[in-house]
Amino acid sequence: MAYGIRPQPGKKVKLGDIDPNMNGGLDRGKGEEKVLELTKELGDLQELLYSAGTHSLLVILQGIDTSGKDGTIRSVFREANPQGTRVVPFKVPTPLEKSHDFLWRIHQQVPERGIVTVFNRSHYEDVLVARVHELVPKSIWSLRYEHINDFEQALAENNTLILKFFLHISKDEQEERLLAREREVEKAWKLSAADWVERRSWDKYITAYEDAIQRCNAKNAPWIIVPANRKWFRNVVVAEAIVDLLRPYREVWLEALADRGRSELEAIRAARGERG
Repeated sequence: MAYGIRPQPGKKVKLGDIDPNMNGGLDRGKGEEKVLELTKELGDLQELLYSAGTHSLLVILQGIDTSGKDGTIRSVFREANPQGTRVVPFKVPTPLEKSHDFLWRIHQQVPERGIVTVFNRSHYEDVLVARVHELVPKSIWSLRYEHINDFEQALAENNTLILKFFLHISKDEQEERLLAREREVEKAWKLSAADWVERRSWDKYITAYEDAIQRCNAKNAPWIIVPANRKWFRNVVVAEAIVDLLRPYREVWLEALADRGRSELEAIRAARGERG
């Protein structure tokens, strides 16, 4: 069963019509059991992807502040081998990055074959933050949707598998999470007045996300909307979608590895002077 919400390419998205409290008919116990099963399988699939070296995986996590990007990474990739997994957080562009086109810093971080890369925020910030805060004029940011589509198409044609997740929380849930940080000493490092300032632009961000999802939602780089008020259900949705994407490649990777093993065995025998 697919628990995430997959908008049809080109179809208008209304995030207000999607309940961020959805649980897919699961309770927390069943959901957490499912996450354990899925993350174990994800670890196995990631090992095959890494060993075969024929494909890469790019996972893009986007969401309003406190939507749970860090927690998703910790939970969903718990079984992944760090040797073949990389997390890239995108912060405010540096002066050097600003002196290039907006995709320059992104392209340097995409995964090589065999690698899983997770973007914590991404190139979509340039049609979100840049738009909401008018950092560049509309004549510039409005052209970026097609640049993004072309960029992601090029990655897909180079055997990069792509999934993009919008972690969908309610405004009330965000407020509770922000207040929780103030109450919990161990979360004090997360405190930022900027989060409350950004909260004032909630409606503008929702509109910007709706447009980005509608305009950059290709078959080979789809968006999945994740009801994320329940953290455990968020993890179910993300883990399931990634496993569902990778699972069909299992036999392809196993065959590639078997071919490589046969070739290497022949080379070893030849090196020992043995006849086949």
